[in-house]
Formats: sequence, structure tokens, C-alpha cells
Amino acid sequence: MVEHLTSATFKEKVFDYEKNSEWKFAGDKPCVIDFYANWCGPCKMVAPVLEQLANEYDGKLDIYKVDTEQEQELAAVFRIQSIPSILFVPKDAAPQMAMGALPKETFERAFKDVLSVEK
Repeated sequence: MVEHLTSATFKEKVFDYEKNSEWKFAGDKPCVIDFYANWCGPCKMVAPVLEQLANEYDGKLDIYKVDTEQEQELAAVFRIQSIPSILFVPKDAAPQMAMGALPKETFERAFKDVLSVEK
């Protein structure tokens, strides 16, 4: 199940950007964060892919969504210029950002290569 984050839940589950200047992941397993907006066509194309992946990788990684219209502070912290922007967050390494509507195969490759997660 894909979970929607507010800035408060983001700080609790991913990274408290107010307390830490250096990246310090707060989660217990890797995650993917989709920065999106409801009016964005490519974002709507990515949404069902992420839902499917959330089911397929259940328990191995978390998939979150951040509405950039409602969470403008969060979008500013990550300098989101275009949407969708996808943040891949490994458990013990720096996160990596990807832009655009990625196909399922690209997500799966990033899960393996960036997050070290396989089905």
C-alpha cells in the first residue's frame, strides 16, 4: 500500500530535515518517494505502477507519495522543479533522485541497483 506523507510524517519516517543537516535516514527499510501533483498527467501514469510495486515488494521497501501542492515546504527542501520526481532512499547510503514517469522495469532496476532490494 502506498502511503501519503505530510512534512510531519516525512520527518518521522524518512528524514528530519529540521534537526539534521547531514542525511540520516529514519526508516527501517529502503523507500521510494513519489513527489507528485493531482493535476499532473505523467504523475497519474506512475500512480498505478507504484501501487502494483507496493504490493509486489510488500515488506521489503516502503513506497510513499508527497503531494507537492499541499506539502510545498517538503518540495522546497528537495528542490523539486518538475514532477513526477522520484526519490530512491537506500537504508545505508545517500538518496538518489530521478525525474519523469518511469516505467515499471526502471523502478525494478532501481530497486535492485540503488536500494539493493529484489522480489
